[in-house]
Amino acid sequence: MRWQIAIGALLALTASAGFGFAADPRHQDWPCAQAKVPEISLAAVWAGPPLDDASDKWKNDARVSALVSKLAARRTPLEEAQQAIKEFLAGAAAEKVTMAKLLFAGLFDTLNAQRSSVMNGLERVTRKQREAAEKIRSDTLALQALQDASPPDQSRIDELGNQLVWQTRIFEDRRRVVKFVCEVPVAIDQRLFALGRMIQQEME
Repeated sequence: MRWQIAIGALLALTASAGFGFAADPRHQDWPCAQAKVPEISLAAVWAGPPLDDASDKWKNDARVSALVSKLAARRTPLEEAQQAIKEFLAGAAAEKVTMAKLLFAGLFDTLNAQRSSVMNGLERVTRKQREAAEKIRSDTLALQALQDASPPDQSRIDELGNQLVWQTRIFEDRRRVVKFVCEVPVAIDQRLFALGRMIQQEME
């Protein structure tokens, strides 16, 4: 009887979650509620002067590279980031603009790459979830067939039932993680925008 109840729940799970991942029909593997935006637009996060060739040069400056790594890390509080930017850009006006452009170019490249990595990971997990849902549904139907057999093979029923318990537990754990990780690209967008504003303020 307990497996009959579980079968109904498992079939409902695969019907609701196993084959309806895509919130954006243009991106079938994208699992998040918000639309997929593959890359951050420079215009959305930077209102300062044109970066020109700063995108190619920032990695050549050890000080800039080190600060980019520190500021890009989400474990660095924004208050600490603001102070680091202020200290870094304390200098003559001409040099300040050059260094500010290098710094933001580095942050734009680095945080865009982090964001892409997170989004690609989400899509990989979505594909695994789709496969897992199909396996759960297949095994659930097999379990139902075993129960309907006469006489039923109770040892096989228990074995497959226990296997389904673990499969669904992993599936649900992944689904909770995906929901949490879906917020990361948004957090990266917000961080880059905030850092860009800080840099522009110091330039002014």
